[in-house]
Amino acid sequence: MQQRAHATWVIFLTFFIAYLLAIVPFPQWGMNYRPEWVPMVLIYWAMALPYRIGIGFAWFAGLILDILEGSILGLNAMALVIIAYVTLSLHLRLRMFSSLQQAGLVLALVGLNLMLCHWLQILTGQTVTSNQMFLMAALTSAVIWPTLFHLLRQIRRSFDVH
Repeated sequence: MQQRAHATWVIFLTFFIAYLLAIVPFPQWGMNYRPEWVPMVLIYWAMALPYRIGIGFAWFAGLILDILEGSILGLNAMALVIIAYVTLSLHLRLRMFSSLQQAGLVLALVGLNLMLCHWLQILTGQTVTSNQMFLMAALTSAVIWPTLFHLLRQIRRSFDVH
């Protein structure tokens, strides 16, 4: 029982670090290139532990991200639920993919996340920009994915998270 509690602590710690990285100030020119840390960590844990990290966890993680970013409550939550659903549906296949194939899926999922959030921000009047540069974050996330995947896998194995 104590080992399971310790493992939960490791998962929450990785999400905490992802939240910190998500709100670290960036220069204005680099904001479009900021990797989407929380969705990437969610993809990893949903792929690695699909029976522990699911739709409810994704909703809660999204609500926390909404609060931290000051966005409309439920905006990121809905997008992360969609990401979690796709990841949970494909988790057995994802485990068999190479790092490059996984990075391609991360590109697609994070791009979908960004488009959904941007579209909802336009609908609610939070933003009026029609610039497509916000999708560059999906590309930087895909580039970072292999390194993040191996780092999180090493953490999971060293702390025996299961």
